[in-house]
Amino acid sequence: MADDLRRFGYLRAMAAAPAVVPADPEGNVVHVLEELAAARAANVSLLLLPELALTGFTSEDLFLSSALQRATRAALARLVAATAEGGTTVVVGAPLAVADGRLFNAALVLADGEICGAVPKAHLPNYGEFYDPRWFSDGHDVDLEIRDPELGAFRLAARQLFRVGAARFALEICEDLWAPDPPGARHVLAGAELILNPSASNELVAKADYRRDLVRMTSAQRLCGYLYASAGPGESSKDLVFGGHLLAAENGVVIGEGERFRLDGSRLIVDFDLELLRHQRQYNSTFRNAPRPQPYTDVAAGGGMALPEVSRAVTPHPFVPADEAEVDARAREILAIQATGLARRMRSVGEPKLVIGLSGGLDSTLAFLVALDALELLGRPAADLLAVTMPGPGTGERTLASARNLAEHAGVRLLEIPIHAAVAQHLADLGHDPDTHDVTFENAQARERTQLLFNLANKHGGLVVGTGDLSELALGWCTFNGDHMASYNVNAGVPKTLIAYLVRWYARHRCSTDLAAVLDGVLTTPISPELVPGGNEEGVTQHTESLIGPYELHDFFLYHYVRHGSTPDKIRWLAGRAFDGRHDAATIERYLGEFLRRFHSQQFKRTTLPPGPKVGTVSLSPRGDWRMPDESPPPRLD
Repeated sequence: MADDLRRFGYLRAMAAAPAVVPADPEGNVVHVLEELAAARAANVSLLLLPELALTGFTSEDLFLSSALQRATRAALARLVAATAEGGTTVVVGAPLAVADGRLFNAALVLADGEICGAVPKAHLPNYGEFYDPRWFSDGHDVDLEIRDPELGAFRLAARQLFRVGAARFALEICEDLWAPDPPGARHVLAGAELILNPSASNELVAKADYRRDLVRMTSAQRLCGYLYASAGPGESSKDLVFGGHLLAAENGVVIGEGERFRLDGSRLIVDFDLELLRHQRQYNSTFRNAPRPQPYTDVAAGGGMALPEVSRAVTPHPFVPADEAEVDARAREILAIQATGLARRMRSVGEPKLVIGLSGGLDSTLAFLVALDALELLGRPAADLLAVTMPGPGTGERTLASARNLAEHAGVRLLEIPIHAAVAQHLADLGHDPDTHDVTFENAQARERTQLLFNLANKHGGLVVGTGDLSELALGWCTFNGDHMASYNVNAGVPKTLIAYLVRWYARHRCSTDLAAVLDGVLTTPISPELVPGGNEEGVTQHTESLIGPYELHDFFLYHYVRHGSTPDKIRWLAGRAFDGRHDAATIERYLGEFLRRFHSQQFKRTTLPPGPKVGTVSLSPRGDWRMPDESPPPRLD
């Protein structure tokens, strides 16, 4: 049996702008039925058509024609009958006349051979090229039970939540989105996870950009998925041109956009992640605590279709922008956040000098660059940064040379303090065999270095700059009360996969040719704690990623576990898609288990973290972003 990915919270939806002709319901329904057939073939659970798609938005005074209304009812009945096959729920726009003489611009929800409900347009524009009130009645506060001998019984009201399987959606129509009090804001607080908008928005210069931003930011504000379908070029008449703009956004991100100005119609198919949205709503206390509207009617609207695969891309590096221009902008901002946080910390304690342990590795190199930027912000010389390199039993010549060259080309004083003798004495005091390279041997070096840094800071009136990154904190890959500790850790919010991009950007945009060459060398150095002697030709004995797994996997796991609250099963599936061809299923499963075990067992280190700047949406600071018991077991990986 094929996997049904609805179990991970996915729902497939389609927006379509068929080739509609004004005032031709009989012809238009044929095109709508073609869209329904295409949706079923693509395992679409929810199909959205534009505003007044059965008649065309530009039918004008013909809306009041009895002939057009009869033809519309016949077309609607034909479409309702076509949904009896099940699977795909249809949202289609049509004028709807009621017994009290009013005509509404409505969106109707069709499933399983019946009309499940209808929603009237609340805000009727009467400015510029729009004059909806000429034909349609205001839909505000309308709540009617419709009993039609041909179309059946259903409710006409805005306060309705429609359920497709486990998904809940609601409707707002075109201008409702642009209004100062959009009904969709109430819909989401009533429980709608998706908002569908059948629209007829004509094209003007730059209007598509505005529309796109409006849909994107609306999905962010409401923590929802938003599907938008506007009338296509077939509606173009007199002074107006329609482009058939199709949009889908989820929690502030545009996840799909159709091609505009296609005379033969256009389609957009997207997969919404409702599990992600539910997690964000539970996480966001502002959303949770907002006043809820009056009760909504809950309406079953079909069971949806099984989803054997998902079309949305899964990026393997969620912390790193895919676009080079965005990398440039993000790098500037992240470095500015780091440097400003450190500078403010310095100012609060009397602008001390800075002391940093410079190993020649990637993390300490970024912290070193940030420290230089912080001094520049304060108008202080680079000489106020004391870099300390402390070679020990496992230190390689390559990283030691990098530390020396970094300091030299940055104009920073470097203090070199070998720790061999101090570590040997300490191990002797413990009665520990120096040839036993266990955790005691390794941690003795880390704690000796931390002791030196803090005591040097006392001696020189300094502040110890921490270098450990977010990925190491997630895994607990640091020595408790060793490199785990600092006065202020500038890298605490930066994951390993992003650090390399920041250092590379700095080399390209912010420093001399000589310093850039040193940074390039650091970038090609294998990641290693360098705590065990007897290295290879590069002086490297321990390759961190050989010990605990690839950081690109761990950063991926961290992002989806903390940011989205995803289950281990879903993370494993996502990783399989993201790293297809790079890491096999057994590797992913092995290191996901390792990540979960380490993440839960090492919380005690994060509970006592020093302060550091938050730079992204994922942070493990115990003071605000991530709080969990030190003793919690990891979830099972089924």
